[in-house]
Amino acid sequence: MPIGFEIDERVADVARRTTAFVQDVVIPEERACDGNVHAGPEPLRRRLQQAARGAGVFAPHVGTEWGGLGLDLCGQAVVFEAAGYSLLGPLALNCAAPDEGNTHLLEVVATDEQKERYLRPLAAGEIRSCFAMTEPAPGAGSDPRALATTAARIDGGWRIDGRKWFISGADGAAFAICMARTSGGPGDAGGATMFLVDADNPGMKIVRNIDTLDQGLFGGHSEILFEGCEVADSAVLGEVDQGFRYAQVRLAPARMTHCMRWLGVARRAQDIALERATNRHAFGKPLAELGMVQQLLADSEIDIETSRAVLWRACWELDQGRSAAQHTSIAKTYVSEAVNRVVDRSVQVCGALGISGDAPLSRLYREVRPFRIYDGPSETHRWAIAKRAVRAARERAARERVAAQ
Repeated sequence: MPIGFEIDERVADVARRTTAFVQDVVIPEERACDGNVHAGPEPLRRRLQQAARGAGVFAPHVGTEWGGLGLDLCGQAVVFEAAGYSLLGPLALNCAAPDEGNTHLLEVVATDEQKERYLRPLAAGEIRSCFAMTEPAPGAGSDPRALATTAARIDGGWRIDGRKWFISGADGAAFAICMARTSGGPGDAGGATMFLVDADNPGMKIVRNIDTLDQGLFGGHSEILFEGCEVADSAVLGEVDQGFRYAQVRLAPARMTHCMRWLGVARRAQDIALERATNRHAFGKPLAELGMVQQLLADSEIDIETSRAVLWRACWELDQGRSAAQHTSIAKTYVSEAVNRVVDRSVQVCGALGISGDAPLSRLYREVRPFRIYDGPSETHRWAIAKRAVRAARERAARERVAAQ
């Protein structure tokens, strides 16, 4: 099946309107708060999302049944990149993490009753959510099999006990999707279950909001304690003991949507560098005419275009209904590192301006660094990429031996 690079006119129209909306509405709001929204000012979120509705760009990833635009992943790649040009663009379109990934998970896995209770208001931007899987060491992190939080059966439901940390968007979220072990023990490949836990459950408490390098994710990152947290059987999302399998429904597309949004950040950083290189004179000519600066600008153009290509390929695979595990790992690893390189070069081109508060580059620099850790660090993805490549090579060799007999 051929892979095309043509952009559907409907998608192109949404992307154009998103670009204009981000420039005219979102970036002024970002400048006013310096992109720092860890404290989660709710009036700002409401104001931006209402403006996005008015611009016809709200919830591009959500199915039309739930009030969204219903774009597939290839379409999302174009629009999310346009939204990501501002740190607050995805928030405005209601396609920021973790709500975007949770929305997709609920669309695929939730019961009809759960969709009405959780998905509908989440898709409409009436509430926010979080995904509680990561735990302090030695619990689940890069290796989800280390999951230590437990859920034990009680009369009419479950009791969840454990500690989670770095739970993005938890402060102010209306509910959490909590991953807990219902069978086996840490290190086992199965035995996890997802639970929908309302924020007012007395057994779920935010212990602290973690001070982090980045400050642009609405609601920040929190440490959460589940202690005697009782939920009904109806709180189970999907089937018992199938949580790791359902996590893949969320994680593979979520890795790609992260790449889409951060690619928009890279484009913005490059645009700032290009403007500076064109207008700033040194040694008798514009910076843009100096060979070393030209190399920095060229390498960033290469990184941006290559990132877009590997991202679109992975999205195409997912839209075809394939697992795309290898392509999503390659895309996540490459794009996360390329985005860091682009922003770093832009800072270098801009010199003192780049590290000052007079340009947004220092903020962008802090925001993109964690991307090499989120949704699996580069090292974990490289390990998985190599394992799949070796397995494929062995399978080819086995087929060739059979054919030669």
